[in-house]
Amino acid sequence: MSIGAALSEARQNAGLTVSQLSDRTHIREAIIQGIERDDFTVCGGDFYARGHIRAIAGSLGLEPDELLREFNEAHGDRRPPARASAMFLANNLLPGRRNGRGLPNWTMAAAVALAIVVIFAIVRFLGGSDVKPGQSAAESPASAQQAKAQAKEKARVPSGVVVLKVFATKPAWINVRDAKGHRLFQGTLQQGKTVTWTAKDRVRVVIGDGGAVRLEVNGKDLGPAGKDGQTVRRSFGQGIPSAR
Repeated sequence: MSIGAALSEARQNAGLTVSQLSDRTHIREAIIQGIERDDFTVCGGDFYARGHIRAIAGSLGLEPDELLREFNEAHGDRRPPARASAMFLANNLLPGRRNGRGLPNWTMAAAVALAIVVIFAIVRFLGGSDVKPGQSAAESPASAQQAKAQAKEKARVPSGVVVLKVFATKPAWINVRDAKGHRLFQGTLQQGKTVTWTAKDRVRVVIGDGGAVRLEVNGKDLGPAGKDGQTVRRSFGQGIPSAR
């Protein structure tokens, strides 16, 4: 099943019209209709297409990672390449060569080498973090990149929208509602399941076992929802989440 077909089927199963899904995700109806036809040109670029897929899937209770993996496989790796001109310039300024004034080019060579390092660092940053799902920053040498990736994820969240991600470390009952009390989900998350919900203004959640899940709101990792066996009620806005 294609990405568009999967999202369309999930929307219909949720009993939502395109207009209602647009209100929930703040994505224009024309873009949603295009995505459901697998026409991603309406998104204005792969970067925005990935963001729309993530928001729509999360709003419909789908795991976006598999859809994004399928999108990347279909559209290829669009990371910007290092500029060939920089490599050529570095080759012509190797230590021992001289400039037009007859002076050694050691300083220029060092400056060019530093510029190349910066270029590759930018490419790595735009390409995202190498941290694998479930791996903590302390376990990975790319922890700094993970923090940058989380900051980018948070920056992509539109104003007034709350994105709640729940990681189930063991089976847990959960109820999720939006600011108007509309139920987004109610049921048991199985161990290892990760689900994302998107709502306007606020998300309210009741968790049967606070120690069974970890929470992330707008890209910020909040850790365990509570203690083992504790019933937890939380409410999240785009700012600081409420106390338990």
